[in-house]
Amino acid sequence: AINTALEQAERMAGHAAERAAVSVSGADLLCQEALGVVAVGRADGEVTEDDTTRVMDEVEARLTMPLNREIIHVIPKDYRLDDIKNIKDPLGMRGVRLEMNALVVSGSSSHLKNIHRSLDHAGTAATHIVAEPVASAEAVLTLKQKELGTVLVNMGGSTTSIAVYEDGDLLHLAVLPVGASHITNDIAIGLRTSIEIAEAVKLQYGTAEAKDVPKKEEIDLSLFDSEESDMVSRHHVAEIIEARLEEILDFVNTELRNIGREGLLPGGAILTGGGALLPGAVDVAKKILRLPVHTGYPKSLSGILDEVDNPEFATVIGLVMYAEK
Repeated sequence: AINTALEQAERMAGHAAERAAVSVSGADLLCQEALGVVAVGRADGEVTEDDTTRVMDEVEARLTMPLNREIIHVIPKDYRLDDIKNIKDPLGMRGVRLEMNALVVSGSSSHLKNIHRSLDHAGTAATHIVAEPVASAEAVLTLKQKELGTVLVNMGGSTTSIAVYEDGDLLHLAVLPVGASHITNDIAIGLRTSIEIAEAVKLQYGTAEAKDVPKKEEIDLSLFDSEESDMVSRHHVAEIIEARLEEILDFVNTELRNIGREGLLPGGAILTGGGALLPGAVDVAKKILRLPVHTGYPKSLSGILDEVDNPEFATVIGLVMYAEK
């Protein structure tokens, strides 16, 4: 897969790619809060970049990480300088003791080692390993949305990842082990047909709101495969899609409830990933999450904008923007 992607990217760009920015996902992606404390280095007490770097290193050093886990990100939330709390940027301020409250994102060591090994075999290496929800948010969310309080819901194939932002900072991150491919599997079981036909039916006739589909409307499966002869109810297909999508969004709501943000994010929910393109997905999300909901498109890029102006490309556009920054 890496070889194929590299070959296509290099041909399109006209450049060899010696290094790559890589996103990681999976249900083993976890986040936790951590604290670091250092003494300000300069004699006059002015906080410098060296101090913020040292306090970030201290966060990693103080965190007891199991042998099977590896830190991917240490993301500063706020600082405290002596008695002054909730500082966003302490550079240039004066004090004695600098504290950092950070969010630490970690992943499975074996998963990350396998990614590095695969990259090595493909003749490249990672400049950045980025958690998938962080990359997607980089591409889709505006500064205002991050300030207001917004949840990004990235519905991929096998997983759905969420990133919650508030006051401009990442507040919570999670990856749920269910995604758009589970909807396809449900359709295949419900219609007693193959995964390939189920996917084609989902893309061509799928909708997440069964109430909008007449009960007598039927889909001829022979249009997708000459060996199929069944006529199936489109209303039934919509019911299958709606049920699984509601389950996915219930999981998202549970995550929001666990951090005390259920129904309390003024910026609402932004849906990205291939699953966000399902007709009716926004309306179902509004009903389940009880928030304003919109489909998230990547921010404007020059060059190949028409090719990638799609929620499916949120993560990869985010990787490009993250690496550039």
